[in-house]
Order: sequence, then structure tokens, then C-alpha cells
Amino acid sequence: MKPFLFFLLAFPCCLFAQKELSFTDKIYESQIKTVQLYPNMGGTQDFLQPATTSVAKQNLLLEFDDLQDQRNNYYAKLIHCNYDWTKSQLTDLDFMDNYNEYTFTDYTQSSNTHVRYIHYKFQVPEVKLTGNYLLIVYRNDPSDLILSKRMMIYDTQIGLSKDDQLIGANTLDPGMQQFNFVLDYGDIEILNPTESVHVNIRQNQRWDNAKYNIQPSFVRDDQNELEYKSMDNSRQFSGGNEYRFVDFRSLSYPGQNTGKINKTIKPYELYVMIDKPRGDGVYSQTKDMDGNYIIDNTDYGEPATTGNYLYVNFTLKSETQWDGDVYLVGKFNDYRRTDENKMKYNTSTGVYESRQYVKQGYYDYQYVLVSKNMPIDTIEGAHFETENVYEVAIYNHPFQPNADLLIGYYLVPLNSR
Repeated sequence: MKPFLFFLLAFPCCLFAQKELSFTDKIYESQIKTVQLYPNMGGTQDFLQPATTSVAKQNLLLEFDDLQDQRNNYYAKLIHCNYDWTKSQLTDLDFMDNYNEYTFTDYTQSSNTHVRYIHYKFQVPEVKLTGNYLLIVYRNDPSDLILSKRMMIYDTQIGLSKDDQLIGANTLDPGMQQFNFVLDYGDIEILNPTESVHVNIRQNQRWDNAKYNIQPSFVRDDQNELEYKSMDNSRQFSGGNEYRFVDFRSLSYPGQNTGKINKTIKPYELYVMIDKPRGDGVYSQTKDMDGNYIIDNTDYGEPATTGNYLYVNFTLKSETQWDGDVYLVGKFNDYRRTDENKMKYNTSTGVYESRQYVKQGYYDYQYVLVSKNMPIDTIEGAHFETENVYEVAIYNHPFQPNADLLIGYYLVPLNSR
């Protein structure tokens, strides 16, 4: 092998493309896989929780795999952000006690896997102020980016009471969901709540359809209350459908919704059972993980370091090609609509196809349609009965510090069962 070609294969970083920081969840190099950021509370499924923690008990843990034989010198830093995920005016010393650069020291090499990788762990350092933060990881210089990940640090200074009368079944569109609520800011001094208070809502840990800076419908200064009760569809979310799933925690005995598996090659090649559109179907109650995924290896060993990477083939039956682009999405790819997640239509077989390189586990997923003429949930359907979990983040911009602070954070499940 030619020396330069070997160098490219051994170090698959972006040698010729400049990496521009994006204030989103993003992976900047293809060999970085399975990035998870979650509150480490000692539970067996903490990784299913959003990357959010109280300022009084900061416990966020970052994990990811680097598909290389040798470890890299990785570093991390935090960037304080406004409610809309733009960089705030705060300096590092405003929100941190220590120098804002941290070295990765916790790493383990994979064991008995078809493709070797290094598994990294990083305990996110504590901060002094609440708010949105972007965690970035880089190689030797902040411009040599590896990944960026959003996280939220909150304080409970403002109360939320939910109106249990859901809007959905009686609206013009039975596929929509909405909940009303009242914020009680008590003794907090808020001079102009319509300008200084910002409320964001997201569904199932998704950023692609989050709603920002929702305005109150009523301001009651005498009671220190803000009421959010919309009479239109501006705050409504598509209820969507329960997620599809596939279980390949075991490669010896693949689980539900798996088809054939080719073990004559390494990495293995797995084929998921053929999916069909369900946009015109009635709602069917099933239990899902709200789009999340579990890394697990039930064959043997610790899943973080013995889980195998494999090619997983998804197939969606469609007699005709939709007017738009079809994407395979879930928490495993942060709902990104990229070329890697775009499905290709096979005219000879009448199916959409996608081949994903992912780690052994249990995955929720859905298909979305991006079209000028058709709704995004055309393939999956939308129902107000769908079980979803919403996050309500409440920010206040005081005079000092001159930044958006996260003074309230609430999980609001709808249709819990």
C-alpha cells in the first residue's frame, strides 16, 4: 500500500475540508460513532434521558467510539449559549472556575470485535451558571473538531402547572398534540416578561422540530403568572406515530424485526424486515422508546467495548417514488437529514433502501418525507393518541449576567401508559 494512502486510511480526518463549528449535535469525522450524552445517575438505562441536569447536581457523562486502533489526544470545552443556541456574551470565567480545556483520560480498547475501536468516556465539568451549553470535542486545537453536543443546566426557580385538558381530538387536525400550562415566577424579579422570558418546547429529545420563544397568551403581573394557552396551531406538534424498532442485541440469535444476517463477511451484514407505509392506517398502540436506542450485547461481555459494528439494511416498500426525499431518522443519528441517512429508491424492486453502519443494540426509527407538497409525516402517519414526552425549558435574561439563564425545566409526558 502506498504510504500516503495508508495515512488517509489510518487517520480518516477531514484533511482538506475546513471544519466549521455548528451549534448543533454534530459529528465532524466519520470514524466517530455512537455519541451519547446523558445524566449519569447510576441507573442501567440513564442513557435514555435527555442531556439535561440540575445545577445543584451536575452529572452529565459523554461516551463515544473512535473506530481506530490507537487512541487520540482529545480535549473538551464548553460554550455558553443563548436560548436560541447562539453563542452568549459570557466569557469562560463567567461560568467556570477552572481553565476551560479538559483532557480525555478515560478510554478502553474494544475486545474481540470485528472492527477495533477505542471507547471514550468524559465526565462533563461543573459550571457556575445555568443555561444552554455546547460541549465540543477536538483533537489538538479547537478548530480540529471531532463532535459537538448540546446540553442544558437548569435551576428550578419557576413553577409550571399543566392544564390536563389536551387539545387534539377536537381540533381540525386529529394528528396534532398540544398542552396548555401556567408559569408562576413567584419572587423572581422579571421587569418585562414578554421580552426577557423565553420558553422552548421539544418533543422526544428532537431538535429538528423544536419550537422556540413561545409567547404567553396572558400576562398576570399582579399574580406573577404567565399563561400559555394558544388558540391556533402555532404551538401544536404533530403527534406522529409510535416508532418502529429492530432488535439486534444478539448477533447469534437476532431479535424482533430482523431478517437474514450474513456472517460470511466482517463486519456482518444484517437485513431488517421490509417496512410498509402506514400514513393511512389507524392508530395502533405499541410500546416504544420515543425514538431512542440501546447499545447492548446479549451474546457476551460489556456492550460498550464488546459490541460489534455492522451494516444494517433498512427497506421501505413503495410502489411509486414519493415527490420528495425520504430519510431514515431516530436518536441514533440525531434526526439529521444528510446524504448518509437519505434513502435511495430502487426502481427495479419498488423499495427505498438505506444501509447504516451502527453498533449492536436495539434501535427505534422512523421514515420522514421532506417534500414541498406533502407533510413530513406522510409515511408514518400522525395521531393525537401517540405517546410522546415533551420538554419545556424556561429562560430568563436578567440585567446581570447578560445572558439567558435556564430557570425552569420540566418533562411533560402525553398519553402515558
